[in-house]
Amino acid sequence: MKSLLTLGLIFFAFSFCGLGDRLKQMSGGTSETNSNTASSSNSTAPGTSSSAAEKPKVTASQQAIMDGGTETKWDDQGLSWKLPASWKKMDVKKESFNYQSPDNAFLLVNISVMPDSFPMDTSLKAYHDQALQQLKNGKYESVRLIDIDGVTGVEFVETMPEDKSGPRRHQWIGYRTYLGQKQQLNVMTSTKGSNFDKHSMISRRSYTQ
Repeated sequence: MKSLLTLGLIFFAFSFCGLGDRLKQMSGGTSETNSNTASSSNSTAPGTSSSAAEKPKVTASQQAIMDGGTETKWDDQGLSWKLPASWKKMDVKKESFNYQSPDNAFLLVNISVMPDSFPMDTSLKAYHDQALQQLKNGKYESVRLIDIDGVTGVEFVETMPEDKSGPRRHQWIGYRTYLGQKQQLNVMTSTKGSNFDKHSMISRRSYTQ
């Protein structure tokens, strides 16, 4: 896998894919082999088919930001991002990767290792169904299925909190098989509601790969 998505609804073109220049398998072999491994290990389930998922598209402004970013690697999980130089490491462990901006925006990534028998497709569909219900209830302003190099994940953006000093989050949850493990990838960007639009570099219908 080569890239994690930039979710244009969140603050900078570095969220998920813009924040993540690449989501890549580093278990050995060529990048083509890794991409095929990711695709084959994430079969689709009813309601979460790859045909229903959107593929992110890069914009010129997002690409410019990525080009000016600093690559930050998470070797334990074979992932890397390009982050603004001003972002600082909070805590990086084998299954968590946390960075912070000077004005308290956060990139929070967590890996959960699942049992071999874990039904990844069924779980993804449940996340999607739950997110759609929260969309109807007004908790989320956007819910999408996003396909990143053959891995489908659920992306959702919270509505503005009533207290704009409260947190507003943008999240993507997907599953992969990596080094023989079934894993849930949970990628979140978060900042206070009043900062959300300040950090937005692109329109709310824009996505990046």
